[in-house]
Amino acid sequence: MYSVTHRQLFFQHVAQTSDFPLALEIDRAEGVYIYSTADSDGTSTPYMDLISGIGVSNVGHRHPRVLEAIQHQLDKYLHLMVYGEYVQTPQTQLAQALASTLPPGLDTVYFTNSGTEAVEGAMKLAKRYTGRTEVISCVNAYHGATQGALSLSGDENFKRNYRPLLPDVRHIRYSNWDDIDQIGPRTAAVVMEVVGAEAGVRVPDEGYLQAVRQRCTDVGALLIFDEIQTGFGRTGTFWAFEGAGPAGVVVPDIVLCAKGMGGGMPIGAFISSAQIMHVFRNNPVLGHITTFGGHPVSCAASLATLQVIRDEKLYEQAEAKGQLFRQLLKHPAIRDIRGKGLLLAVEFDSFDVLKPIIDRAIAGGASGNGPGVITDWFLFCNNSMRIAPPLIITDEQIREACAIILKAIG
Repeated sequence: MYSVTHRQLFFQHVAQTSDFPLALEIDRAEGVYIYSTADSDGTSTPYMDLISGIGVSNVGHRHPRVLEAIQHQLDKYLHLMVYGEYVQTPQTQLAQALASTLPPGLDTVYFTNSGTEAVEGAMKLAKRYTGRTEVISCVNAYHGATQGALSLSGDENFKRNYRPLLPDVRHIRYSNWDDIDQIGPRTAAVVMEVVGAEAGVRVPDEGYLQAVRQRCTDVGALLIFDEIQTGFGRTGTFWAFEGAGPAGVVVPDIVLCAKGMGGGMPIGAFISSAQIMHVFRNNPVLGHITTFGGHPVSCAASLATLQVIRDEKLYEQAEAKGQLFRQLLKHPAIRDIRGKGLLLAVEFDSFDVLKPIIDRAIAGGASGNGPGVITDWFLFCNNSMRIAPPLIITDEQIREACAIILKAIG
């Protein structure tokens, strides 16, 4: 009766964003697993989370060090004051730790509540610093759902019913060399993913990001790398731009992060130089404001997450684990596997082929013959399966997950 009641409440009072939510009733989570609420027989179904809550649980669900950091901060204080007025230890420690992972010049952090808010803040910062209005993003890119961030989205289907959106936004084709010339003297910023995630995990051509960087430098535009899905170890380096290829690291003017940053807690940030960030201080004063950005509990959780990833070198294991998925997922129905590290797209002929496979893999846990496996598709590539598990996943768990996926295909 308990589960039925809560299912009814979910559909009656929680705003729905599709006609087909997964509607799994979750009781607890640990590591790479989440567990359903027990049924009338007292049975709880385990599910292997191969999407990390869409790129969030990089260190797994409820990592002990993250929980310890949260509890420690709970015993001190929660929200105290709007952003930027009080010296709060969790914020200062996290800001210093983030700066230590980045090249010189990316050393000033503005904390937000989410990735979308980081995008919004970075757009304002770029316009204010350059005095320009044009912002360029990529076709089939996703940067968030608020009206400013949605303006950057490269898919008209998500935007057409919300127009008018921000003016002076231009879209170029990702990894298309001819379009680089569209970045010009009116451009305030180019907002770009290092790996195109929602487009179906598109890795750019060798040297492309370097060429974009050079063009931005030549015309005085800021380069903003959206590392909201790729940061914090997901692609084999702590930041994806560190692994931009043999041509060398491509350093942006602003970095955006969120998702895997918080260990399961809501937090985001945009990071730049002190020189650029300084423009928020005047004309107008309080040039960007947030009430809950940099919440002390979220900052404490994020610092613990960062330390776990660095101490355990989880990013160094991501590429080998990604390769194991590639080796094991062999089937005539699979057309391609793209990706970098533990951000993978497994391509099928169509969404009509893929969707039943996803459903069967999830439902597999209810059979009692092992866990269900949670995968997904991409916003702008619905014929490809998203595989982006927690970085702590073991080789044994990868083998088990791949066997279940292959069974779901077959």
